[in-house]
Amino acid sequence: MRRRGFTLIELLVVLAIIATLLALAAPRYFQHVERSKEAVLRENLATLRDAIDQYHADTGRWPATLAGLAESRYVRAVPVDPVTDSTETWTTVPPPDGGEGIYDVHSGAPGEARDGTAYAGW
Repeated sequence: MRRRGFTLIELLVVLAIIATLLALAAPRYFQHVERSKEAVLRENLATLRDAIDQYHADTGRWPATLAGLAESRYVRAVPVDPVTDSTETWTTVPPPDGGEGIYDVHSGAPGEARDGTAYAGW
């Protein structure tokens, strides 16, 4: 009676093929993850900046906090910075005329994007 099954060599060949495919696919996967985080960050910044401008146009003053934008229903909630995974890392910029409130917002994430620009400069 002969037993049916895989030999050790056959299993090693299959594992080598799987490892080769993973070695080819994994770097591309992580590049796509980084690219998608940057796209979400750009969109979140555009949304926040638009809400800040709408708040100023409606009230004649700048919002005091980002949470105030959500409380006033200009955004549903303060968006998450996808690079830091936090709503608390946004860096706010005061108005250029020295007034009170938030004039602009930037990412508080350290480091640089794939194009070489700093996240803080976006």
